[in-house]
Amino acid sequence: MSSLHITGIEGLPEITPGADLAAVILAAAEGTGVPLADGDVLVVTSKIVSKAEGRTVELAEIEPSPFAREWSAKWDKDPAIVEIVLREAKRIVRQLGPILITETYHGFVCANSGVDQSSSGAHGRAVLLPVDPDASARRIREGLRAAGLDVAVIISDTFGRAWREGQTDIAIGIAGMQPILSYIGQVDPHGHEFLVQALCTADELAAAAELVKGNVSRVPVALVRGHAWEPDDTATIAPVLRDQSKDLFR
Repeated sequence: MSSLHITGIEGLPEITPGADLAAVILAAAEGTGVPLADGDVLVVTSKIVSKAEGRTVELAEIEPSPFAREWSAKWDKDPAIVEIVLREAKRIVRQLGPILITETYHGFVCANSGVDQSSSGAHGRAVLLPVDPDASARRIREGLRAAGLDVAVIISDTFGRAWREGQTDIAIGIAGMQPILSYIGQVDPHGHEFLVQALCTADELAAAAELVKGNVSRVPVALVRGHAWEPDDTATIAPVLRDQSKDLFR
């Protein structure tokens, strides 16, 4: 592999509950003039997956707990949002001033349990992460396979990173390809054996795809062409999630 081609798929409609994402993406790709082909990788923003799966919440329908009200008043936060964040959290990892770092039930450590109001489709609405992003990716992959295409699928979301400012997209769900490429046991041109080198290609592809998607462009899907991947329908995002026993900072 000497080059990658990454194309934002434009023309997707506003996604509503029950939408067939595979069909919608196929149609939009055709309209973009870059139809999907075997061997492509499709990077899909989690927000449209959540919308299709009904993972949105109207803030007016949320009754905040006393803790959510107290903490929100102290830090000028919306108590309904704080309550949703707490409900989506397996535990609070860090609570420092107005910042809530949580571990979700998926095992993701992130700000605010991944709860987001941007591009939610309406004022006063929040979008939650998909319940099972791997299953979401598999459904899209299976829909594409039914159309005769062998395409790997990555569900992406924007996360902050330890020790660095700014955010980047990472993979939170995957189907059809392993998320990590290990070099362990291989030898470099100078004879040094790799002992720990393992690249999270799923995160690298998700981050690269974000460059043609963006947050305000209304392009929630990107097609990556030229990345060599070996089909594996047993793949999940689980190998990417570091066990707490191996985490030196939790």
